[in-house]
Amino acid sequence: MTGFISWLQVHILPWVTPPKQIEIIDIIQVILIAFFVYNLIIWVKDTRAYTLLRGILFIIAFMVVANVLGMEVIVWLVSRVGIAAFTALVIIFQPELRKALEQVGHRNFLTRFIPTRNVEENKRFSDQTLNEIVHACYEMAEVRTGALIVVENNIRLDDYEQTGIPVDAIISSQLLINIFEHNTPLHDGAIIVRGDRITAATCYLPLSDNTSLSKRLGTRHRAGVGISEVSDCFVVIVSEETGQVSYAQEGKLRTAASPAQLREALHEVQKLVQTPKRRRGKEAVNV
Repeated sequence: MTGFISWLQVHILPWVTPPKQIEIIDIIQVILIAFFVYNLIIWVKDTRAYTLLRGILFIIAFMVVANVLGMEVIVWLVSRVGIAAFTALVIIFQPELRKALEQVGHRNFLTRFIPTRNVEENKRFSDQTLNEIVHACYEMAEVRTGALIVVENNIRLDDYEQTGIPVDAIISSQLLINIFEHNTPLHDGAIIVRGDRITAATCYLPLSDNTSLSKRLGTRHRAGVGISEVSDCFVVIVSEETGQVSYAQEGKLRTAASPAQLREALHEVQKLVQTPKRRRGKEAVNV
């Protein structure tokens, strides 16, 4: 207990004890720092780095505990690999850091950090949108028109949206069928759905490296599984070869889904359920 009190006096009290009398400018600085830190956390939460950041915070908390308990070997090891760990973090977060630096150069940089209420982006998609997606998928399945529809959930897909062509249109079955019609400019690639609108078409998605996926599945299915591995989106795939409708979520692919199964799965996404129930199809592939 005496050692713990001594550690507090050496490491904590110098930070707690103010070096001078608190002035108004100090309060303003604290408010500004808190404001930017809060918005930085909000920004990180909307990126793929959020899961990695939680792991880093856990390691930092573990190191604080190890330091308090006097685990000298662990503290010594971490102090020796600190520089290498920092370099690794820069490499891991390179896409997010590059995106943040690009946004600094934009004129609307401040609007990215000023919290505004955007009802259109944050609302759940309507029942009308759900019905239009289901209707269009099975209309395209009957004539074997391939389609790849990515429904955004909590993690924004801005990086993949930028690889396509901006659309920004209200979803309708006629529009979906027209986009994926053969020999049209927007046929190839995926569309991204945010709320009740199609934000972009012909988007490029990462392919899954899962070796357990059936060899019968083509690039469209691997792209659908791939994007579901790196985000919490819901992906609907219409096969051009078989005319079957499948959907992918959390790295798992369910093929030959019936209209009722697809509708129920979309209902789960519509309610923003974090751990959706498993649905049965003719084939289930675990990633």
